[in-house]
Amino acid sequence: MLPYPITFLITDILSEIYGKKKANQVVIAGIFASFFSMGIILMANYTPAIESSPINNILFTKVFGLSPIAVLASMLAYLFAQFIDIQIYHYWKRLTKGKHLWLRNNCSTFLSQLVDTATVLILLCLFGEISWDLFAGLLVAGVAFKILIAAIDTPFLYLGVFMFRKRFKLEVNQEIQID
Repeated sequence: MLPYPITFLITDILSEIYGKKKANQVVIAGIFASFFSMGIILMANYTPAIESSPINNILFTKVFGLSPIAVLASMLAYLFAQFIDIQIYHYWKRLTKGKHLWLRNNCSTFLSQLVDTATVLILLCLFGEISWDLFAGLLVAGVAFKILIAAIDTPFLYLGVFMFRKRFKLEVNQEIQID
């Protein structure tokens, strides 16, 4: 949960500089990277530790063992939220004619973080991983945390966009076209 909100900062920078299509492609690459990482962890979990290892099989499984439902919920939420974030970001970009970067960054991220957190929690509740009585508290806490990070990352968005625009000599609302 700690590094996850930063992915929205990254897709917002990519959206601003490279456009909607490239940002969506990065989201797809991210999901494949997640599946790959999950596969590595699963293989490691089923591989017995050597005798001299300071970490035994039980401890490794306790730390790195994956709940299939939790992983599925997280990955689905990632996809929904990132695609929603990119759509809303570009809606606001068109509406503001490329101005008010803070507005499109925060509006897109706030709503997509709500979608992300709600999706994960609904799926976890539906499959009995957590109880419904925890839903509201976890939703409020999760969304509040992610919105706080999104608000804090706004200056970093401006810095990233400034650096890319300067490096590639881009005007406001101009995107790099890569096919």
